[in-house]
Amino acid sequence: MMNYLRVFCLTILAFACSAPDSRLMEASMLINTTPKVEAILSKMTLEEKVGQMAQITLDVITQGENIYSSHEPLQLDMTLAREAILNYKVGSVLNTANNRARSVAKWHEIISQLQQIAVNESRLGIPLIYGIDAIHGTTYTAGATLFPQQIAMAATWNPELVRAAAEITAYETRASNIPWNFSPVLDLGRDPRFPRMWETFGEDPYLASILGRQMILGYQGENNDVSNRTRVAATLKHFLGYSTPYSGKDRTPAFIPEIELRERHLIAFKHAVDAGAKSVMINSGLINGTPVHASKGIITDLLKTELGFDGVVVTDWKDIDNLHSRDRIASSPKEAVKMAINAGIDMAMIPYDYNFCTALVELVREGEVPIARIDDAVRRILTMKDDLGLFERPVADPKEYPDFASEKFEKKAYEAASEAITLLKNDDNLLPLKRNSKLLITGPNANSMRSLNGGWSYSWQGEKVEEFASEYHTILEALIEKVGSQNIVYAPGVSYDEQGNYWQEREIGIEQAAQKAADVDYILLCLGENSYTEKPGDLHDLKLSNLQVQLAEAMIATGKPVILVLNEGRPRLIKDIEPQLKAIVQIYLPGNFGGDALADALLGITNPGGKLPYTYPMFANTLVTYDHKPSEEQNKMEGMYDYESDFAIQYPFGHGLSYTTFEYSDLELSAYSFSPEEELQVSVKVSNTGQVAGKEVSQLFISDKYASVTPDVQRLRGFKKVTLDPGESTTVTFDVDIRELGFVGKDLDWRVEKGTYGLEIGGLRADFEVEATHVYQKSKPVL
Repeated sequence: MMNYLRVFCLTILAFACSAPDSRLMEASMLINTTPKVEAILSKMTLEEKVGQMAQITLDVITQGENIYSSHEPLQLDMTLAREAILNYKVGSVLNTANNRARSVAKWHEIISQLQQIAVNESRLGIPLIYGIDAIHGTTYTAGATLFPQQIAMAATWNPELVRAAAEITAYETRASNIPWNFSPVLDLGRDPRFPRMWETFGEDPYLASILGRQMILGYQGENNDVSNRTRVAATLKHFLGYSTPYSGKDRTPAFIPEIELRERHLIAFKHAVDAGAKSVMINSGLINGTPVHASKGIITDLLKTELGFDGVVVTDWKDIDNLHSRDRIASSPKEAVKMAINAGIDMAMIPYDYNFCTALVELVREGEVPIARIDDAVRRILTMKDDLGLFERPVADPKEYPDFASEKFEKKAYEAASEAITLLKNDDNLLPLKRNSKLLITGPNANSMRSLNGGWSYSWQGEKVEEFASEYHTILEALIEKVGSQNIVYAPGVSYDEQGNYWQEREIGIEQAAQKAADVDYILLCLGENSYTEKPGDLHDLKLSNLQVQLAEAMIATGKPVILVLNEGRPRLIKDIEPQLKAIVQIYLPGNFGGDALADALLGITNPGGKLPYTYPMFANTLVTYDHKPSEEQNKMEGMYDYESDFAIQYPFGHGLSYTTFEYSDLELSAYSFSPEEELQVSVKVSNTGQVAGKEVSQLFISDKYASVTPDVQRLRGFKKVTLDPGESTTVTFDVDIRELGFVGKDLDWRVEKGTYGLEIGGLRADFEVEATHVYQKSKPVL
C-alpha cells in the first residue's frame, strides 16, 4: 500500500513553509498556458471572452414550453442553441434536461449537435465544455454503474477502492460524451444536521484529504492527463467552509474563525489542489457575514494565490444572482456580477438567461471590471478545454467504451458497498444469521431502491430511482434470493410518501406487522431516510421520525430479536430504541448493490469491516466530533462547584465491529525524542484471533499534550486496512513527519511546539517528546 501519510505530510509542509512572496504572487501568473491558448485569446472579442465565462443549463436550449422544462422525447431547439452559442458566445453547458437521466446514445446526440455548432459554425471554433454532477458513478446516465455515496466510500477506509470507483466513473462519464465532473465534495461532514453530509468523506480532515486525493487521481489519472478519453476534469466542492452552517441548514450563514477554517476546512482542498485538480466550485453560503462568491480574500488571495490554484473557478447554481436577490450585498444583478468576477470567479453557472453576459460586457467597458481579470478567467477556461483535448476531439466515440456498465465494473460497486457496511452493535454475536432463519422484514427502507441510492441518482433528489434501477435488488429482494421466499415475511408497517417531501411518511399497518412476528426467528427492521439533497433535505429534528420510532417500539415489544438496518445519509438519533436492539448495521447510502451486499453480510458470506467516518451522536444538543477540545469532557472538580461535563455519544468516530476479533500488540516507536525535522516510525502487530477471515482498519491517533492554542484531544494521523485469515498476524507500520503534527497558531502561523505527545493505536498507547518549537511562515488573513 502506498504511503498516504507521507503524501499528506508533504502537502501540509509545502503549505506551511511556502514563502510570503510566493503566496502574494498575482494569481494570473500561476497559469501554465500554451501558445495555442494565447493565440486564441488574442483573437477574441470582449463578447467572445465573456461568453466563455457563461454556463447555461440544458433545458434552456431544448424544445419545450419554457426554459425550465423540455418536451419528451428530448430534442435540442437548434434556434435556441445557436442563439446561445453564436449570439451570446456561451462556452459551457451543464446538467440534464427535465431532471432525468439520459441514455449514452442521447448524450452523444445532444452534445455532438452542440459541438457541431460551436466548432463548425462559430467564428473561432472554440468547443463547448459540458459538465455534470457524477458524484457516485455517472449518475445522470441510464445504465451507468452507481457506487455508494461518498460517506459510504469513506466508511470503507480503502483509498484504492475510492480511486477505482473514480476511475470507473470517469470512464463512464467520458463514454457519455461529458468531460467535466462536478466532484468530489471535500467539505467536512462535521455537523449531522447538514443535508449534504452524505456527500462528504466525513468529519476528519486527514481522512478527507487522503480519500479526496485518490478521487482526483481516479478522475484525472496519475499524471493529470485528462486528454486521455477515459479521464475527466475534477471539481473540488465547495470552497470553503460550506458544510458547517450555524443552523445546520443548507446555504445558511456559517461563523468560522480563521484558525478553524485553515486547520480543518482548508486541508483537504489544499491536498487536492496539489494533486492537480482542474476546477473548483465555490461555497454557496456565507462565512462571517460575507457571501463566499463575493470574497476576494477566499477566492483570489487564498485559493488562487496562496494555494497556487491555476484551474477554473466556477460558481454554484445561480449564486451570482443570489448576491443581489438573497444575500442583499449587491444593489442590482449587475453589481452582483461585478462583485463576483472581481472576487475571482471565472465561470458563472448562470443558468437560465444571458443577463450575466450583457452585464459583464458593460462592466468591462465602463472600467468596473479590468480586462486583465477577464483574460485571466478565459485563459483558465481555454486551458482546461485544451487539457481535455476538446480542440482536437470535441466529441467521443461510443465504440471506444466497451466496458460501460460491464460486469467487472458492477463487481467493484458491489465490493465498495460491501466494504462500507459497518456493524455498530452485535449483542451475543447474534449475527451472522443462519440461512434457514425465518425473518420478518419491515420498515420503509426494506423494499426501496431509492433509499439505497440517495440523492443525485438518475435525478437531483433521487425520486426517479425506481424507474431506472428496477433490475437491481432491494434489501427485501436480495434476502429472498439468498434464503428463499419461504423464510421471509414482509410487512413494511411504514412507507414513504413518494409524491411528497422526503420526510413525509404514512402508517400502513404497524400493528399488523407486529402480529406477523409471531412465527419468525428474527426481525430485520430497515429504517433511515428517503432520498434528498441540498436545500430540500433540511431538517428540524435529527431524531428518527415518529412513525419509524413507533414501528421500532412495536417490533421490540414482540420479544423477538430485532436487527436494525440503518439506511441513511446522516446519523439520525436512535438513543430511545438502541438499548433494546440486538444488532445494528449501518449501510449508509450504498447504491444499487447495497441490498446484495447487506444480505451477504447478514448471512456471513462476507464479514463487515466498515468503520464510521463520523461520530454518531446520541443527543441533538451534543453534536461533537472526535477531535474536540478537552473542555468538552471535563472531570468533576474538587470543592463546592461541579463543572463535570457529560460527553455522551452513541458510537465513536472509527467504530466498527467484525464477526472476528483482532488483537494489537508489540507497539514500537523508532525513538522517543525527535527534532521537528525528523520522522517518527510506528509499528504494531495486528492479529486475527477469531474464527473467520476479516478486514481491520488500524487507526493511528496522535495528540499534543499541551500547546499555546488548546490542542484537540486527538487527531487521526494514519490508517491502514489489512485482511487477515484466522490466526494470521501482520505488522503495520506508519511513517510520521514530526512537522506534520503542527497546528495553526494565534497569528495564523503553522507551528510544531516543544513538548510531550501521545499516540494511540488499537488501544495501545505511548508518549514521545518533540525537542524544539518550530514556527513556519505566517499566512495572510483572508476573512
